[in-house]
Amino acid sequence: MPDNLHTSLLLEAGDYLYFFDAGESCSRTAHLLGHDLTRVRAVFLSHAHMDHVGGLPNLLWTVRKLHGLSSHPGLVRQPVSVYTPNMASWQAMNEFLTHTEGNFSLDFDLAAFPVTPGAIFEENGISVQALPNRHIPPETTVSRVFRSYSFRVESGSASFVFSGDVADVSEIAPLILHRHTDLVLVETGHHGVREVCAWAERYRDNIGRLGFVHHGRAILNDPDGQLALAREYTNIPVFFAHDQQCFDFVT
Repeated sequence: MPDNLHTSLLLEAGDYLYFFDAGESCSRTAHLLGHDLTRVRAVFLSHAHMDHVGGLPNLLWTVRKLHGLSSHPGLVRQPVSVYTPNMASWQAMNEFLTHTEGNFSLDFDLAAFPVTPGAIFEENGISVQALPNRHIPPETTVSRVFRSYSFRVESGSASFVFSGDVADVSEIAPLILHRHTDLVLVETGHHGVREVCAWAERYRDNIGRLGFVHHGRAILNDPDGQLALAREYTNIPVFFAHDQQCFDFVT
């Protein structure tokens, strides 16, 4: 669909950038918004489906490329961490990168870590909590190895929740229970507006704003009609996200 790229969120906090999912064209979009990609500190992947990770190789390649430009002002070669629920996917991607220019030799530290339930990151005033979901069912009921996650992110007093892709929207409820969340971003690629809004309305005292991402055909084909429908089902301020949309948080 024109003007609708794959899923990627970028958090700018202080001197650092944090990606949540890295769909195709994420590095180009960030560049167009004026972000210095040498400031990327971490990338958090909800799951390894292509519309959420397809832009990661180019993002990392671009960071490497920028590091090689001697004219780049104020360059700080900080480490970059990738958090993924599927280490095999990361290993394949890393192997692919080693066969690009210069064998992808780096002058900064790049490391990958598995996403697991609970707190996975706390640094520079940013904390990230991961909650597994059933978009990709666990490989076995015994090992309970999850391949798909939702995230809660906090910075000072500000917070947002990103659903990733979920089997049922109710799966993200633990991330907003008993605490206020400034912004809840929910995918509608697999769920209808009515379903999401009816669920959110049960937690309206906990949700500051409700945003829809990863749009399905209903929203893409009739955004005005679907937005009117959403406002019939919830009193929470609701919007449909679009490419290059920005939000300000006061912490």
